[in-house]
Amino acid sequence: MLVSWNWLKQYVPLGMTTAELERRLMMSGLNHEGTEQFGDDVAIDLEVTSNRPDCLGHIGVAREVAVLWDSELKIPAAEPLEGNTPVDELVKVRIDCPELCLRYTARVIRGVKIGPSPKWLAERLETVGITPINNIVDISNYVLMECGQPLHTFDFGRLTGSEIIVRRPKPNETIEAIDHKTYELGQDMCMICDSRQPVAIGGVMGGAKTEISPATTDVLIEAAEFDPLSIRNTARALGLHSDSSYRFERRVDPEGIDWASRRCCELILELAGGELAGGVVDVGESAPGREPIVLRLAQIKRVLGIEVEQDRVREILTKLGNVESPHPSPLPEGEGITVIPPSWRRDLTREIDLIEEVARIHGYEKIPEDVGVRMVASTRRLEDRVAEKVHAVLIACGFDEAMTYSVVDQQAADAFSPWTDAEPLRSLTPVLRGADRLRTSLVSSLLAARRTNESLANLQIELFELAKVYLPQGDKLPQEEYMLGVTSGRDYLQVKGVIEAIVASLRPAVELKTDHALLDLLDPTESCRFELGGELLGYVGRLRDDSLEQFGLRTPTTVAEIKMSLLVAAARLISRHVSQPPYPAVTRDLNLLVDESIRWSDVAATVRANCGELFEDIQYRDTYRDADRFGVEKKSLLMTIILRSTDGTMTNQQADRLREQIVAACRKEHGAQLR
Repeated sequence: MLVSWNWLKQYVPLGMTTAELERRLMMSGLNHEGTEQFGDDVAIDLEVTSNRPDCLGHIGVAREVAVLWDSELKIPAAEPLEGNTPVDELVKVRIDCPELCLRYTARVIRGVKIGPSPKWLAERLETVGITPINNIVDISNYVLMECGQPLHTFDFGRLTGSEIIVRRPKPNETIEAIDHKTYELGQDMCMICDSRQPVAIGGVMGGAKTEISPATTDVLIEAAEFDPLSIRNTARALGLHSDSSYRFERRVDPEGIDWASRRCCELILELAGGELAGGVVDVGESAPGREPIVLRLAQIKRVLGIEVEQDRVREILTKLGNVESPHPSPLPEGEGITVIPPSWRRDLTREIDLIEEVARIHGYEKIPEDVGVRMVASTRRLEDRVAEKVHAVLIACGFDEAMTYSVVDQQAADAFSPWTDAEPLRSLTPVLRGADRLRTSLVSSLLAARRTNESLANLQIELFELAKVYLPQGDKLPQEEYMLGVTSGRDYLQVKGVIEAIVASLRPAVELKTDHALLDLLDPTESCRFELGGELLGYVGRLRDDSLEQFGLRTPTTVAEIKMSLLVAAARLISRHVSQPPYPAVTRDLNLLVDESIRWSDVAATVRANCGELFEDIQYRDTYRDADRFGVEKKSLLMTIILRSTDGTMTNQQADRLREQIVAACRKEHGAQLR
């Protein structure tokens, strides 16, 4: 929000320096972005947060200055002289979409003279970054920047019929806006129409057909309130953002609509002449009354750690526009204040909001650094602690965390969706060009990030992401499933080992079963699905060659996707001390010839089951194939078994007997032959 120094002092005395004004406003919540000299004026750039649309006009900023410096705020009365012709004889207004347009007011001035704006008006607009056009348009922009209420002026003589109709667009309807571009209109947009066609995109931009021109003599002044979500969606869909849409998206003051309309008419009569029709056409519902808020004075001390006198609290809240409630207070005399917030402060709804107002106006610098503020003890959720553990394991394994968009295009959505067969949810407004599907898997997003890194010649591309996917559930809201996604240049078994390390870090010795993963994206010989506690945990596998081509990748890639909810359910994060055995381990190598269809995980499970308490670990070494020696459907699995006794040093005879027992079990279960 650009603020003109000369303009601001019209409403409040400015006896301070610009530097002091910038500092005090910054300390009260309006962050200072920069200051620039414009002739004999100064433009101060203030950052206005989305909860403070009242400061998107000079009067709102002046109100803050008046409270901070205990000065008088002067707001123009806005009392234009009305003629004898009633306005409702000239124009009528009908709202056919009250959910999109909450209120619409119209006034008409006839016999205006279009021309350039006076120097003072043009200079003020230029200071805040608005190019002067003509006196009528400039006045509407002036009032916009004065109070934050957008207005629109129509050439009344170019409207077809004598009625303004606020409605949704008809099928295939278009409009040429004042930027002289034609826009296709969606069914959820709010249009301002005459009896024949749209003449403005409600809350966003006017139409070229009725824009003010040198030939204009009669003007219709619109002041309205539109649904913020509708305006935001319309501006994004059309790529058409304006000063008006910016303010409507953040809500306008419902009680300031008529003042802005009267103020605009007052300035038009002063600078362009004409006669104002009597009264106003006002259609729609008035804003409901604000609910009173009870502020317990003891809470100020508890939250801020300092005492603020009751009279000072009452003074601050009153100067900010709050009105003491006429109803009896639920608190004993002297223990609290009950106020009704002003219409322009929709963000004031709770007691803590009033405490924040007291703090920022009284001055944060008056709160000592060493003040004791009692805090309520809290603890992190188990989900957060598990995510931190997963994060730590992956970082230790050499992975980098990625953050990708929750939307993908149709091709990426179809490429990998192991958790659901339903069509992904579609967003009406794409976040990125073509990306309008809520993802059902993290893998496609991570592969796109991998492709970008490859294009930049990055050699190490080891990425993971912890984020949600959105699984459709028919007419219900989607199931939001928290997932871990991984993409790596390492081989399948290495990435599989990383996933096993994650599970082991959360719950040591838990049984993690594996099975075939029949997914089109993955190589069936180098992929698997994990099961934990009888439920599907996730998948890991190497991309097929055609899958690499599909995603535009040049190097071998392995991916994994894991359900975090199952990891959270299985996690045991209480650290336990385990004594280390004092006796040495004994190792035995095995080289087993098995059928090609036998999985390593099944052989490893058989080895574990037949070692009993002496088993410590099994390590995969290699897989060897030789069609001439073993046959086409045979392979040789080389492994190392680590054995250890907690009672004493194992002998070679004990280890050999156990080795023979393992070989016999593998022969029985898998038809294995010892090489």
